[in-house]
Amino acid sequence: MGKYAILGFPLKHTMSPPIHERLFRLSGINGERYEICEIPPDELSGKRAFLDALDGYNITIPHKVSVIDFCDELDDSAKRYSSVNCIANRNGRHIGYNTDCIGFLRSLEAAGKRLDGRVLQLGCGGVGRMAAIEALRNGAEVTISVLAGREETAVPVLDYAREIGADGRVHIVHAEEISGKFDILINTTPVGMYPKIGACPASDEVIASCGFVFDLIYNPVRTLLMKKAAEHGIKASGGMTMLVWQAVAAHEIWHGARYDEGDISALIAEMEREVEKDFAL
Repeated sequence: MGKYAILGFPLKHTMSPPIHERLFRLSGINGERYEICEIPPDELSGKRAFLDALDGYNITIPHKVSVIDFCDELDDSAKRYSSVNCIANRNGRHIGYNTDCIGFLRSLEAAGKRLDGRVLQLGCGGVGRMAAIEALRNGAEVTISVLAGREETAVPVLDYAREIGADGRVHIVHAEEISGKFDILINTTPVGMYPKIGACPASDEVIASCGFVFDLIYNPVRTLLMKKAAEHGIKASGGMTMLVWQAVAAHEIWHGARYDEGDISALIAEMEREVEKDFAL
């Protein structure tokens, strides 16, 4: 029987256990254990033996960088972002991956959207840097809106753009400078997240200028940004899609699982209902 876990701190409201337990069942595996390992940063080094004994585990804030020291090898995805959110134990050799980027791209694919047009991204924190770089890797022209004084958060994206010769495809702006039409709007900020669900990270004018909205927030299931998009007749997708698809990628890595897309869509809907039930205001 395999043993798996989610590592982070704090983990009071993590959705990982029910998602992964369902994925084990969907792949026909019963009896696997998926635990919550809530470990403060100053205690992480003392837990290495315990973590090394797991068959695999997921990592969330604040350990995505520090667990790199626990890895014998890094997948290209982890090297690209210097961030690990999934570790697989291969006969005692621990390999680190970043499945956030896989979940991000598959969420867009599931929505029938290509990431090669004009992208407006709100924010450029950790997950924002990943999203912007993946957009560049897929040929998009990326406009990143950041708060005044936070321009330095986009430096890794600019560095990557120069590295691949795509300097002209990245534009850093402030909210009041956003103009033109965009194929996709991606919100990577926490604006609109539970419990402050009455906030929206973009104006109605900006939202109306976009062909599709992807809000990486999964709680609430339908953010104010998504509701405003619907009012303008614009399709939108929430963060639960990315959360589930990156978990799917972990199972593909851990034990070669394969899933029906319809089953994954049903799992996303099921987890969204759980969020609505547990966090209703």
